[in-house]
Amino acid sequence: MRRLNRKKTLSLVKELDAFPKVPDSYVETSASGGTVSLIAFTTMALLTIMEFSVYQDTWMKYEYEVDKDFSSKLRINIDITVAMKCQYVGADVLDLAETMVASADGLVYEPAIFDLSPQQKEWQRMLQLIQSRLQEEHSLQDVIFKSAFKSASTALPPREDDSSQPPDACRIRGHLYVNKVAGNFHITVGKAIPHPRGHAHLAALVNHDSYNFSHRIDHLSFGELVPGIINPLDGTEKIAVDHNQMFQYFITVVPTKLHTYKISADTHQFSVTERERVINHAAGSHGVSGIFMKYDLSSLMVTVTEEHMPFWQFFVRLCGIVGGIFSTTGMLHGFGKFIVEIIYCRFRLGSYKPVSSVPFEDGHTDNHLPLLENNTH
Repeated sequence: MRRLNRKKTLSLVKELDAFPKVPDSYVETSASGGTVSLIAFTTMALLTIMEFSVYQDTWMKYEYEVDKDFSSKLRINIDITVAMKCQYVGADVLDLAETMVASADGLVYEPAIFDLSPQQKEWQRMLQLIQSRLQEEHSLQDVIFKSAFKSASTALPPREDDSSQPPDACRIRGHLYVNKVAGNFHITVGKAIPHPRGHAHLAALVNHDSYNFSHRIDHLSFGELVPGIINPLDGTEKIAVDHNQMFQYFITVVPTKLHTYKISADTHQFSVTERERVINHAAGSHGVSGIFMKYDLSSLMVTVTEEHMPFWQFFVRLCGIVGGIFSTTGMLHGFGKFIVEIIYCRFRLGSYKPVSSVPFEDGHTDNHLPLLENNTH
């Protein structure tokens, strides 16, 4: 009884076979079919290799939401060299929310030489070249995000020459924490002193002829310091044409969460607008000589996530490629064979010429083809 049920089950399964087998005696091969099959297999191999390269690649997904974190502190990373001696300049931050001076104790003032060494000039040239390409090709930012922590450091390399030239500049570097509100980081003449109504700088003891706010921004970023990330102002160099000159940078900071297969970091992107002018009170150009970076935070937060094609999607796309090529080449081969047969048949029919009519005595004609005659000699 069980054996009979098993045979019925196998018979039912065979009836459901959607891939019936054709005996080899009924299969006819041709040169044209072999050629089309060779083209199909070659195309499938090439498309499979290309699809596998797409499967190995990753892309960055951008999501936007409202930034609800206003209680935390904002970190500012600074590395700026000013063409003045350290005792003549001071850097501080003015918080617009509390109208008070934020502490700049996290900054270090180092005497330095403003002119770069040959190796440092090459570093600056490469950095400026990357900046120009980033402005033209915005998609390169995705490559920088994916290569974070893997690429070479973007910090200024140390001098390779032992220059005997005395220091003529001041390198201000380090980091500081400020409230997540609009503010103004500036470097100007004289050290900053506390003041009940804001802040002030001791600039009276510095001669105006010694003012020189030519500067080089080796690094400026907001948030967590991520090696390999290139920021918009990295490598910027400005040369002052007058002693009393103001350089202004208007910065819009966008909080950014970066999640890749290598790192996860809370950093910030920013855009910047530059402006510079000579201070001349007689001509109506008022202000204070120095370097001013006015930053404001965006209310939107960007989440950048590195994504990868799942395996099931790769498998479905691969099956679509194989099946699609098989179906398309089969239809093209059948259509081409049909066209060739039509042309061949018309050519054979055209090779037979019509026979002239044979008249009879009663006026009728005979249009029948004559029988073949055997000529004997």
